Amino acid sequence: MPDIKLGRLPDRTPVKVTIHILPELQRSLLDYAQYYAEAYGREEPITDLVPAMLTAFLASDPSFLKRTKGKSNASI
Repeated sequence: MPDIKLGRLPDRTPVKVTIHILPELQRSLLDYAQYYAEAYGREEPITDLVPAMLTAFLASDPSFLKRTKGKSNASI
């Protein structure tokens, strides 16, 4: 192992996931994207917002964090 302080970076290759959502959720996501644009003065596509939303959700779930603590594949 090299004597370097920064460890090897994890795999950052995007993984495509396809889901089906109900129309009500689609409307809510569109509304949220509009709210985001109003708040930050910058429009972002839902496809960029959803991964950030999921990451924030998982990072804020204490039970999930407790369960994944110590697992090497937990990357949140």
